Amino acid sequence: MSTQNNDNKVVLVIGAGDATGGAIAKRFAREGYIACVTRRSADKLQPLVDEIRAAGGQAHGFASDARKEDEVAALVEQIESSIGPIEAFIFNIGANVPCSILEETARKYFKIWEMACFSAFLTAQAVARRMVTRDRGTILFTGATAGLRGASHFAAFAGAKHGVRALAQSMARELGPMNIHVGHVVVDGAIDTAFIRDSFPEMYARKEQDGILNPEHIADNYWFLHAQPRDAWTFELDLRPWMEKW
Repeated sequence: MSTQNNDNKVVLVIGAGDATGGAIAKRFAREGYIACVTRRSADKLQPLVDEIRAAGGQAHGFASDARKEDEVAALVEQIESSIGPIEAFIFNIGANVPCSILEETARKYFKIWEMACFSAFLTAQAVARRMVTRDRGTILFTGATAGLRGASHFAAFAGAKHGVRALAQSMARELGPMNIHVGHVVVDGAIDTAFIRDSFPEMYARKEQDGILNPEHIADNYWFLHAQPRDAWTFELDLRPWMEKW
């Protein structure tokens, strides 16, 4: 038996990690949305789910591989049939792995594209098909500087992120007239994460000067995009610390 309440509003975050994705889920949950969050391992989601619930919100974690069409279809069906309509969709998978083009392997290049680009197509398409039946919805993709220019040693990542940006542009032009807001967020700069803290301490030291991105502030901008009136939609928004060179 379905437990869906038509008054429920769901935000689906694909790639709800410990920084940006998790912060976005928490931001939407504070606004009354049911946060449905995914990673390939459900165990890693439990702290996030527990935190949202402890704050009075609603959250559900799902183990799902966004590269597999059958798993994506099953995920969307489960959420839509038993939790509520997906009103906002956030794609937040990275795969930022450097390598010289002279040493890059076909297998790793394909894997990075599959993780960061192909999975964006699969998940966004599955959600868009539901949204158009309701004539509303928001689809937001997390982009990167690599989606605008290909840096040395980042051919695979840049190719994938350029692909995501192109996907977002195409979807925005097709789905905008159907009242589906599609946006692309360029996150240009280091984010306050354990990885940056441990691997790049000099960069992390900029935090004291607001020199790296706060995940909560990134999340505020995702909510801002979702809440925009449709007579003034933003397609692309770029976020960077005030001291970042670009």
